[in-house]
Amino acid sequence: MRLNLDSKTAVVTGASRGIGLATVQTLIDEGVRVVGAARTITPELKDAGAIPVAADLATPEGVTTLIDTALAELGGIDLLVNNVGVGDAVEPVGFLDTDDARWAATFDLNLFSAVRATRAALPSLIERRGSVVNVSSISSRLPGTGPVAYGAAKAALVALGKSLAEEFGPQGVRVNTVSPGVVRTGVWVDPGGFGSKVAASVGAEHAAFLEQIPQAFGLTTGRITEPQEVAALIAFLLSDVAGNITGADYFIDGGAVKAL
Repeated sequence: MRLNLDSKTAVVTGASRGIGLATVQTLIDEGVRVVGAARTITPELKDAGAIPVAADLATPEGVTTLIDTALAELGGIDLLVNNVGVGDAVEPVGFLDTDDARWAATFDLNLFSAVRATRAALPSLIERRGSVVNVSSISSRLPGTGPVAYGAAKAALVALGKSLAEEFGPQGVRVNTVSPGVVRTGVWVDPGGFGSKVAASVGAEHAAFLEQIPQAFGLTTGRITEPQEVAALIAFLLSDVAGNITGADYFIDGGAVKAL
């Protein structure tokens, strides 16, 4: 299937690793000119062929830097992927251990980064009849699969996508959401990452914990998702091949969400 993206420009947030980096690589392979933003620019992002932008997207200033740079470098924005989220400081804590500062930091990174980036990019997206994909999580639908503030922020991100699709659809802008389950990224597999913290909290060895995830999450496929699989879904939804899909929330979770 040809996605016909080779004349497009794109901005991808959280682009230095994981799903964001895989999305950058997939779009570049499709011929897209990409600006990839992250707080820290990794060698992998530099080598991917994107225009890297170092910015703290949890702040209004960071988002302004990103979109201003993207407009200057690309001449306009056709595609926007609001992928940044989780954060290195996320902890497997419950409601009573989640103070106001943690709530605010979680929402700034996982929700307001998308609000601000989309608002800044919308004039160009409207002009070019562009497309947006927001990356949420099955935690928006399955309470208890992630920290409470994270799940709430991701649920709000899904709702935002629905509202934006309705408001700006008549102007030619499509907005969709991709909600992954457990993905083989540093969040889960890196020592000191969220996955290792969860393992430690239940007294499990990290490697053994990772092996048990498919069974513990009830994954029908028996395996966790690869970043490239999420990136492929994102690229499809961005493309005109999916031209009549908008306001949708696609799970890519190995069958973890069982509800209708």
